[in-house]
Amino acid sequence: MVLAVTLGALLVVGVAALGLRAATVQDRAEEAIEQQQLARRTGPLAMPPVPAPAAASPGCAAVLEALPERLTISGDPVGRREIADPAPPATVAWGDRDHDPVTLRCGIEAPAELNPSSPLREISGVRWLPISEAGSTSWFAVDGPVRVALTLPGDSGTGPLQEISEALRPTHGS
Repeated sequence: MVLAVTLGALLVVGVAALGLRAATVQDRAEEAIEQQQLARRTGPLAMPPVPAPAAASPGCAAVLEALPERLTISGDPVGRREIADPAPPATVAWGDRDHDPVTLRCGIEAPAELNPSSPLREISGVRWLPISEAGSTSWFAVDGPVRVALTLPGDSGTGPLQEISEALRPTHGS
């Protein structure tokens, strides 16, 4: 009888220890995800260069001048982010420790997906080609003197696209 009680107690202690270990492993995994997220959301944002032959054009100068200092991301006003050196020309980013970055590039080449039958969407008079991949969508303004790409994380809401469309309407609107 004593042996059965002892074995039962040891079994309970063993199961509890395994549960604590599993919780610790899960806590560490969640902490690692939070650290990655924080690294992505703070400090200078590294952006790889892409071909942008019109980045130094007067058209991009007008676009950059028209951009807002803050964007509404997931309902929150968010300021601009510093871009790490070497910063690609005609590139702007917004974001903070609570929001993944929203980026805009001006003067880029047309995406391969743009053709006469591409499904365009018009927002505030600006026609966009959306291309989604890996949890984000890049919106390409297809009219106007220069091409613009606005890349939004999946959870950013519609605020950034609407606000950038308003800013681009004078140069890219119909």
